[in-house]
Amino acid sequence: MKISNSWLKDYLKTDLKSEKTGEYLTDIGLEVEGIEKFETIKGGLEGIIVGKILTCEHHPNADKLKKTTVDTGNGTVLNIICGAPNVAAGQTVPVATVGTKIYSKDGSFFEIKEAKIRGEQSQGMICSEDELGLSEYGGGIMVLEDTFTVGTPLADYFEIVQDDVFEIGLTPNRTDAMSHYGVARDLNAFMSTHGIPCEFEKIEAKNLRFEGNSDFRIEVEDSALCPRYVGAVIQNVQIKESPAWLQNRLKAIGLAPVNNVVDITNFILHGLGQPLHAFDADRISGNKVKIGLSNAGEKFKTLDGAERTLNGSELMIKDGDNSPLCIAGVFGGAHSGVSESTKNIFLESAYFNPVSVRKTAKLHGLSTDASFRFERGVDPNITQTAITHAIELITEITGGKLAEPLLEHYPNKIEDHYIILRFSKIEQILGTKIHIETVKSILKSLEITVLNTIANGLEISVPAYRADVTREIDVIEEILRIYGYNKIESQHKMAFTPVKLTPEDQDELENSWARTLQANGFHEVMNNSLTSLADPTDAVKLLNPLSSDLAFMRTSMLEGLLENAAYNINRKSPDLKFFELGKIYHKKENYLERKQLALLITGREKAENWLQPKSSTDFYYLKGYVKLLLDRLGIEFEENSLEDSRFSDALEMSSEGKTIVKMGKVSRKLAQHFDVDQDCFYAEIELETAQKLRAKGNFKFKEIPKFNKLRRDLALLVDKEISYAALRSAARKNPSPYLKSVQLFDVYEGEKLPVGKKSYAMSFELLNEEKTLGEKEISAVMNSLIHQFQKEFGAELRG
Repeated sequence: MKISNSWLKDYLKTDLKSEKTGEYLTDIGLEVEGIEKFETIKGGLEGIIVGKILTCEHHPNADKLKKTTVDTGNGTVLNIICGAPNVAAGQTVPVATVGTKIYSKDGSFFEIKEAKIRGEQSQGMICSEDELGLSEYGGGIMVLEDTFTVGTPLADYFEIVQDDVFEIGLTPNRTDAMSHYGVARDLNAFMSTHGIPCEFEKIEAKNLRFEGNSDFRIEVEDSALCPRYVGAVIQNVQIKESPAWLQNRLKAIGLAPVNNVVDITNFILHGLGQPLHAFDADRISGNKVKIGLSNAGEKFKTLDGAERTLNGSELMIKDGDNSPLCIAGVFGGAHSGVSESTKNIFLESAYFNPVSVRKTAKLHGLSTDASFRFERGVDPNITQTAITHAIELITEITGGKLAEPLLEHYPNKIEDHYIILRFSKIEQILGTKIHIETVKSILKSLEITVLNTIANGLEISVPAYRADVTREIDVIEEILRIYGYNKIESQHKMAFTPVKLTPEDQDELENSWARTLQANGFHEVMNNSLTSLADPTDAVKLLNPLSSDLAFMRTSMLEGLLENAAYNINRKSPDLKFFELGKIYHKKENYLERKQLALLITGREKAENWLQPKSSTDFYYLKGYVKLLLDRLGIEFEENSLEDSRFSDALEMSSEGKTIVKMGKVSRKLAQHFDVDQDCFYAEIELETAQKLRAKGNFKFKEIPKFNKLRRDLALLVDKEISYAALRSAARKNPSPYLKSVQLFDVYEGEKLPVGKKSYAMSFELLNEEKTLGEKEISAVMNSLIHQFQKEFGAELRG
């Protein structure tokens, strides 16, 4: 949100510099993300001076160029080459001297430099009106009146408005600060509490005089959807350009002026925070404005030219014939707005139900300045005040007259929030004691009324415009905001009771895995659970998404990690190892959510260096990390191939019939969808399943064996369909207590083997911790393994 410093000072008189104001705004939670300079003429005509053309003759080497000499004062005469058709001796002109920056409409600029043009020296530039940003006319150089003094800065003859504009990162709950007045009010609370000189001008409703005659009426069909509605008829307006001061206010915050009436409604919107809408009164049939629900299936053309089909849930502004004029609080109609031919207007100021506005805006994919405010809740008690300020401006600027007293519907006043505030709770939450009188002073500065002082607390009334302050904890946060976060000192001593985590504790498992991955060079990421999906078949869809890009709960964490990868690769960081702990969501017969650990690797295993050759990550590199995590839990698992559209090659690890891991090489098509052009490998581990399957035995310390391990190798010839995982699993089931580990060290498929066969070379480590194993005991174990492989897999020994 953009806030103009000059506009802000219309409501809060202060001598603060912009930088200090920005600092205070950030301190009270209105974080200033940047301060931009605004000038009605970009560059402020700096470096542009008044000059007099002394001579003008044809360029000797170019037919369309002129060679001039220009007096710029103080005896300085410049040689300037000019291509304008209207340049002539004796003219008084604006001259850009060497070093001057000439700005274009998009904010870019070029710097005037001394140069040779077709062999002739040029020491500046004679400017046109559009080059200076004074008008759109660019048919030739700007010729000034002879009353302009040679050598004088051109800026002295033009009123250039300069301003500092704050870019505030406003949080969605701060509806009270969605205007210059709201920001000024909040800043005043801070400054007055801390004794910083300022003078806040609280707005009041204007006294209006009506001078015409009108029989307009308003009718609200449902007060729950439209609790308050105020209308006014203004006759004999003249639609034209707004005065310069009004245009400059809007331009400073990035709005383009339209016409005087529309500009005034925008001025009130951004000034006071109350959206207004102006209708061409002569297009309202029956001189009656009705506020009610739409008719299902009805077509309505909005200001953007789009024809929309209404579904019956939208709150509409209608005329006496029930023809729709506007989607209430969201968007105006194409045929009822103010145009150049408008003579009479109907001005609307209202408080619409925030939920209704939000549903309608999301339903039709619309987001306007008005809906942004209405759906978060505007101040219901400024409705009439704002329209009186607008009427005063319209009558002054357009020459119109208020035709009759204000038309108003407000059957049930929206009450302030009643809250009990306990002093003990303030101290408990803040960790420090704030004097009672200081608390009362802060509450007063926030326009929170103290109704009564009770034992250990206060009964207070929070104004309705603070839609986000409805609980005691909210009030405490407000007190802290104004008191100052920086004034809360950290404790010198911290006491806590350590909690022993059991193996069943999932937090312990997550922390253990996270530490392991971090120690191995992985970086943790946190992505939004809301996303857009290409295939939302079993996805959970939000009823009222913030946008179409955030309409579904994620069904996989892969997409988010690929976005992270693309972001880093585009910034020259191609070697990545990421992990994320989070939930995924599905809709089957019921809603399901599962917590997973997701891993993604891409690029090289290690940073490039002279000592080691380049080595890219691969499937087995990732599998090693997955196995490391599972081994820490003592889980025995089986491996099977997996068909998954996300992967080109994939593997599934399971135990006791339950899937623990899915992993594979990300398909090229999916990776390229996220603009990733290098191989990516991804694994997802089911946290809750792994937690249930983890070995529950307590860890025990034991002595280092006194005797050495012995190794024996077997080369097994088996059918191609048999996997190493199956052989390993069979070996691990061997009852011998001496078998300690099984490893694969070679796989061979070639012409020397029978058709449909392959060879696994496996090593087996044996150990008796009590004595040295004898050959008889070793042979017994190996024969048992051979017999097991032959029986289960039809294996043959090679060699």
